[in-house]
Amino acid sequence: MTIYNLGSINIDHVLRVPHLPAPGETLTASACDQGLGGKGANHSVAAARARAEVIHLGAVGQDGGPWLDQLAAVGVDVSHVARLSGSTGRADIRVDDAGENSIVVFPGANAQIPEAAITAALKAAKPSDLLLLQNETNGQALAAKAAQARGMKVIYSAAPFLADVTLALLPYISVLIVNEIEAAQLSAALGRALTGQDVPVMVITRGAAGASWCDLAAGREITRPSPKVSAVDTTGAGDCFSGYLAAGLDQGLGPEAAMDQAVAAAALSVTRPGAASAVPMGDEVTEFMKSLP
Repeated sequence: MTIYNLGSINIDHVLRVPHLPAPGETLTASACDQGLGGKGANHSVAAARARAEVIHLGAVGQDGGPWLDQLAAVGVDVSHVARLSGSTGRADIRVDDAGENSIVVFPGANAQIPEAAITAALKAAKPSDLLLLQNETNGQALAAKAAQARGMKVIYSAAPFLADVTLALLPYISVLIVNEIEAAQLSAALGRALTGQDVPVMVITRGAAGASWCDLAAGREITRPSPKVSAVDTTGAGDCFSGYLAAGLDQGLGPEAAMDQAVAAAALSVTRPGAASAVPMGDEVTEFMKSLP
């Protein structure tokens, strides 16, 4: 089984600051780093480190070669990533001493993925494969429709939240992943609570409080608390969770086991700086889970 991940690839510029700046405030950063990021790249790295076979669908600019090399180095197939003129996506990230962050994203090539490339890549997909989506690229609806037509499961992390895009995708989604704020925004956009007729399963992430698997079709909920850790940087923790969850489901784990693995991986990730670079290896997650009470 294979995960086809349509997702963003960003160059992250990270500044460590004593606190997140207020409007008009100038701060001096204690450190400045650059690394691979973007929700899509983070998803691919997490799924690959969770031992899944991953094919990334996306685009980079003329400066994207080194970042594709990093994805390939962790086992992600990047042969379907388009190389375009212009710039690779970028993210300006400020991280404070408590590990909280604020992020500004420039889409760049992520918003210009050729639709023909998405369609061509998915022609090789099998019903046992899985499509993973998020909201930092174009082409989500095209990919979701094509995947559903091939009998694939579609997992959609509706972040950053875009009401019109999310509502349009709901008929094609097998598992919807949102945080508590996004869940409230989606209910407001619908004018009612989400039901099993909208999407079979909704997963709600709650940061340090863990996550819940809500089987809306069956009326069943599974909640998993997050292991207690000392956070250094929360950037990309939700992406780590989503990538690990997708990998677990792709590998045939049930909801309980897949959620356990995902919350453990996300907890480990916040103990390290960075986004993709902070994603733990599968063996690390296994050992960490053994150490939990």
